[in-house]
Amino acid sequence: MKELSALTIRALVYGDIDLNLIDGSAIWLQSVTQALARAGCAVTLVLKAPVRTSRLIAPLLAEPGVTVRRPFEEHLLDGPGPVPAAAAPELLARLDAEQGYDLVVLRGRAVTSAAVRSGAFAGRLWPYLTDVPQSVPGLTPEAASELATIASAARYLLCQTEELRCFLEGSIPAACGKCVLLPPMLADIPPARGAAAAGTPLRLVYTGKFAPRWNTLEMTELPGLLAAAGIAAELHMAGDKIHDGPDGYRQRMRAALDRQGVTWHGGRSREEAMRLAASCDIGLGWRHPDLDASLELSTKVLEFGALGIPVILNRTPMHEALLGADYPLFAASLADVAAAATAAAANPGLYRLAADRTGAAAGQFTLDRAAERLRGYLARAVAPRANTASLRVVVAGHDLKFFTPLLEDLRLQPGLEVRCDQWATLGKHDPAASQELADWADVVICEWCGPNAVWYSRHKRRGSRLLVRLHRFELTSPYPDQVKIGAVDQVICVSKHYARLCRERTGWPARKVAVIPNALDVAQLDRPKLDGARFHLGMIGVVPSRKRLDLALDVLEELRREDDRYLLFIKSGMPWEHWWVWQNPAEREHYAAALRRIQRSPLLRGAVVFDDAGPDVAAWLRRVGFVLSTSDDESFHVAPAEGMASRAVPVLRHWPGAETIYDMRWIHRGPAQMAAAIMAHTGEDDWRAAGDEAHAQAATAFGLGRVCQAWRGLLTTDLDPAVPGPILELLGSR
Repeated sequence: MKELSALTIRALVYGDIDLNLIDGSAIWLQSVTQALARAGCAVTLVLKAPVRTSRLIAPLLAEPGVTVRRPFEEHLLDGPGPVPAAAAPELLARLDAEQGYDLVVLRGRAVTSAAVRSGAFAGRLWPYLTDVPQSVPGLTPEAASELATIASAARYLLCQTEELRCFLEGSIPAACGKCVLLPPMLADIPPARGAAAAGTPLRLVYTGKFAPRWNTLEMTELPGLLAAAGIAAELHMAGDKIHDGPDGYRQRMRAALDRQGVTWHGGRSREEAMRLAASCDIGLGWRHPDLDASLELSTKVLEFGALGIPVILNRTPMHEALLGADYPLFAASLADVAAAATAAAANPGLYRLAADRTGAAAGQFTLDRAAERLRGYLARAVAPRANTASLRVVVAGHDLKFFTPLLEDLRLQPGLEVRCDQWATLGKHDPAASQELADWADVVICEWCGPNAVWYSRHKRRGSRLLVRLHRFELTSPYPDQVKIGAVDQVICVSKHYARLCRERTGWPARKVAVIPNALDVAQLDRPKLDGARFHLGMIGVVPSRKRLDLALDVLEELRREDDRYLLFIKSGMPWEHWWVWQNPAEREHYAAALRRIQRSPLLRGAVVFDDAGPDVAAWLRRVGFVLSTSDDESFHVAPAEGMASRAVPVLRHWPGAETIYDMRWIHRGPAQMAAAIMAHTGEDDWRAAGDEAHAQAATAFGLGRVCQAWRGLLTTDLDPAVPGPILELLGSR
């Protein structure tokens, strides 16, 4: 076993997968191990079963940074194997006790659930989810509960596609913020031989498992069908995993592999299978229609593309997004497959077009790209090892949801030890526990300028620093007057406007009131827009009435007078869900009038969609092309910033202080001007260009890295408002 540096990131990888059988899951296990090693990890791959062939592990044994553990040869198990899913967590925990792994990558729902139940790897689990329900009807209450438990215990949930990520986030609230993409990974690709020469047999190829819904039995009819059409053809098939099914499928499949024109190459290593495919003309990725709604992407399709050969496959939204709606080799039936192969053989231009499309698509899925992606995740999830913690930090508050990204960043910093003083409610806590933390801390951060800030300003240890973040509601509450400001080193506001109001209403010294904006996880929010998004307005939160739903309806009516494709999507709780709103008669009348108007206005009827409030904002924003902010007053208003990060165009009413946060390009006097600004984006390219500019501004001004850097500086040094740093300059340059 390799010696590891104390500073090396250590990854433990296990799949409920038999590496003797070549299929997509086995290829994935090999690939993720290689990608983690290239990302800089020392990777330990634990085998589920004794390996009778080295086809898949031979490349791993040669990979620097990879250790392969064989529990059976090392006598880590009582029996001969394979490892039952329920027993795997105990085995992995024994290995973890030896090395202390920073992350544990698992594939297989059963083994992941068992690992979660064991509690051994909470916060370090990186499950790769595929064998989970991928539709609402399939997501039973029991399955949803199981996935929620997995999500709560995981650091990341690795999702193969954006579609799967959005489905999980929309169905499992605990998954939001934890789902990250890990698309298929392609090994180094040998060169293809090119299209068949005239007069030579057309060589079709399939590699992978043989299963009913993969249409492998039907594929064996292709040489005969093409021969009847006057085209000499061969079908080459590689793989040794034959599923069983109804009506003796395994026997029939095995017999079909001996048909005339079919050559079965048996099990092959990944490299051998790709060399075989490279010698052929057309790859086969055609499957049963039952799989059209799958939220997974076939690695084989991408491998064929990387080899430079076109693929015949089903027309699905995912495949259209990958290859284009006009890709010429989509097929729905066996006859379609034969017709597509005939057309590709007869038309070199069509063949080249299809090959170029699949090749361009495959270029996004290299191992090096996967390693780069993983390096980013590791930087956000794994704290560098440090011999000592030189600075002790406490974060105190009743509601830390806005501070959570900053808290996670602080916990990753070497030399910091971070603890939380979680108050039960705004004004309720355990004084003894808080006093112990106050005596321990070098720095205390109070999230919200509420009773927590009042308490710590009167109980902090001499010589320690006290930072207080003030949002909006606190300025009209009694709490700032109760804070002992002499004990506070810095008060942090999220905008220049509220910093000014804070100084004016409290009389606190200007040098103590600093500005750092809210932080956005731009990478999580930046996702491909759905078709039609250019005509979709979005509004996040319409409660209380100062959010001015009525003005958003004004904007929509203006737009629909010109173009009825415009729709308004509202993601929000409803006013009657908030007692403090619904008990106010003026608030009730505001929403009653708005809802009556939506029902009765010919321009609004059927054009407003209400979606539940929830943490799945990033997935929801995929449908939104313009994000609205029509409020009377905001301290910052995160919604337009989130929209900008998603490449939606922000459209803001000029509420007080908006210009100190957002570029004046996005700010307008009222609904008529907001509607005009939206209609000014007359084409797809213009709208996308504006969205790209908004995204760049959000990443620069509100990006998590920049904002966290500013907060880290505050732990030891005051921000001088008279000497703007990079973040302050961004806010103050409008």
